[in-house]
Amino acid sequence: MFFTSFNPIKNTRFDLKTYWTTLIQEINQKLDQAVPIQYPDKIYEAMRYSVLAKGAKRAPPVMCIAACELFGGNRLAAFPTACALEMVHSASLIHDDLPCMDDDPSRRGQPSNHKVYGVDMAILAGDALFPLGFHHIVSHTPSDLVPEPRLLSVIAEIARSVGSTGMAAGQFIDLEGGLNSVEFVQEKKFGEMSECSAVCGGLLAGAKDDEIQRLRRYGRAVGVLYQVVDDILDAKTTKSKVDEEEEKKGKSYVALYGVEKAMEVAEELRAKAKKELDGFEKYGESLLPLYSFVDYAADRGFSFGESSY
Repeated sequence: MFFTSFNPIKNTRFDLKTYWTTLIQEINQKLDQAVPIQYPDKIYEAMRYSVLAKGAKRAPPVMCIAACELFGGNRLAAFPTACALEMVHSASLIHDDLPCMDDDPSRRGQPSNHKVYGVDMAILAGDALFPLGFHHIVSHTPSDLVPEPRLLSVIAEIARSVGSTGMAAGQFIDLEGGLNSVEFVQEKKFGEMSECSAVCGGLLAGAKDDEIQRLRRYGRAVGVLYQVVDDILDAKTTKSKVDEEEEKKGKSYVALYGVEKAMEVAEELRAKAKKELDGFEKYGESLLPLYSFVDYAADRGFSFGESSY
């Protein structure tokens, strides 16, 4: 499917599906090499099970690469960080799915990690993937393409996004609940990884501070937009009433306000993300992938896998 861009590059057609699927092939190959089977075999099998899941759309690594290329960065410089983001993202999903957390039985079109390897091994697999991501950045990023200060900024950004002020905070509030917590949960639990991915791409390419802030707001909006639409699609597909406990906790805009209000929120997020990209008009067609991501998140124009992210 082709996406027709809007301001600033009107009448330009961009084949996001080809762009995305081509990158996925490269990313999958590099992830396969980055997480090889070695002793102790069982933990690596568990790690690979989630990282190499066929249903994964690879949204974080693709966004990172697109943001890097926007500012003239070399794709080769972005691949190590892109793979690290997928490792970290997979680790967070493994832990989110645990019985003591969200207790989800499936992920990315297959049984959740703990359903296959047990809770103990799933915890260890997630624990191992977090630091492996950081190590991969340091050991595989070409020093001639990315100066050390930029690399340190990338590592700090990822650490911030998964920590107690990022995704961990979102998961905590998600568990605790509260009627006024929905926006916080959506931004922290679902917006952080998208935000971090866009920012890391910009950092790798040497984007200016004001550009990084635009990427930050853009990524957060796209990440939340994707989840809001996911919740809307789920509600329309199941055609069932929202569980009272879900409504009480206020986990999503759909649960708290209903589908119609959630659709309004989605359109607001779409407009917000596009507005942030208006500041990058000077980069021309390099902006097309990031523009197209917005409409994909909102419209789900095509499918890359069986489940989100």
